[in-house]
Amino acid sequence: MSLIPMTHNDLCLVAVKWLKRANSAGGPGCHVAVSECRSGWTGEIPDAIGFRAAGFDDGSTVVECKTSRADFLADRKKAHRSAGGLGNWRYFMAPAGLIKPDELPAGWGLLEVNSRGHVKVVAGLAAYYGTSYDTVREQTLTWRHEADRDREQFLLVKLLHRVGDVEVMNRNLKLAYGEQQRLAKRVNELNEQIRNERLDRYVRRSA
Repeated sequence: MSLIPMTHNDLCLVAVKWLKRANSAGGPGCHVAVSECRSGWTGEIPDAIGFRAAGFDDGSTVVECKTSRADFLADRKKAHRSAGGLGNWRYFMAPAGLIKPDELPAGWGLLEVNSRGHVKVVAGLAAYYGTSYDTVREQTLTWRHEADRDREQFLLVKLLHRVGDVEVMNRNLKLAYGEQQRLAKRVNELNEQIRNERLDRYVRRSA
């Protein structure tokens, strides 16, 4: 039975899932990840980008998905590759064997995907997850790029706009958090009451 080659859209979906994967599972641990979202009225539209806000590796990670050699070779001609661009950390994602590590632009990692959608980190910061803290911290700086913050801000604002009224959502979340805290406090009070009643019954029986 022949296997159906992965499409560009397939790889983008895999990339978004990988961006959300925790460091302990070999991913960047991004809190937000999205595919093919504009970063301006013209210019770069990353195949997948994720944002993380926790720890010393806060920032953005871009994944460019390639399904052919021609597409990969043409990528280096894009204007934002030679000046600026999105992503503090950057990777190419491609079917296994399509891209050789020695063909990568400076500072770019490589993610290989097999026919089942499993991701193997060949090069880049993610290759060091699972090693020592000091090693990961050192490699975080080694692989880091200066990202185009204006374009990343544009992308995030457009993304939030699609969600709806973020202030309404923010207020609802605050209300929900407050209610959660109130209920947690009440549960603790009831548990304490139950413990005291049990203790009283035990004392009465022992008397």
